[in-house]
Amino acid sequence: MKYAAETQTQKTRNKSLVREYGEAIIIAVLLALFIRAFVVQAFKIPSGSMKPTLLVGDHILVNKFIYGIRVPIINKVLIHIRNPKRFDVIVFQYPVDPTKDFIKRVIGLPGDTVQIKNKVVYVNNEPLTEPWATHSDSRVLPADASPRDNMGPVVVPPHSLFVMGDNRDESYDSRFWKFVDFSELRGEAFIIYWSWNQNGELSTSSSDSYVRWNRIGKLLH
Repeated sequence: MKYAAETQTQKTRNKSLVREYGEAIIIAVLLALFIRAFVVQAFKIPSGSMKPTLLVGDHILVNKFIYGIRVPIINKVLIHIRNPKRFDVIVFQYPVDPTKDFIKRVIGLPGDTVQIKNKVVYVNNEPLTEPWATHSDSRVLPADASPRDNMGPVVVPPHSLFVMGDNRDESYDSRFWKFVDFSELRGEAFIIYWSWNQNGELSTSSSDSYVRWNRIGKLLH
């Protein structure tokens, strides 16, 4: 009888332990989902359109509540925090295909007049100072051939943004498909937490190594 009682007690303890672990796992999953939906989300950079600010293989964190707390799926803003600022690096739903996420830099705000003349970006008739912008092609394409180097002027509509990649000659952005609506915003990218160079090698050099150690922890601006 004593053995049976001890066995029953042990079973009860085991069930209690399993229940505790189960509850802990469920809480952890719910917390992770909450953080991903409302606070911060991780993204991986798949292309070089934001070079040199972001490289292929950079893993970034995006602040999802900085522009407002949104209802997941329908993306409706419940609490507005602030509007995007010029030069913010943002993640958003690609307007042409909402199943894809793009990352670009904010250039034009609602009401701004944006124009590009021979690769120089003008906002409200003033040339922008952009130390992060790079050009890989020395050619200057005319407006009738492509909006890449000569475009506009265009006026940014209300509740919208004009965005561009820092790698200007290799970025598919608002020059080609126009504007990002505020409703399509995911958030602001703020830090690189990991960087993997798939073409790297086993090396102590940050530029040659598989892991770009010098990029980890880099704040984005």
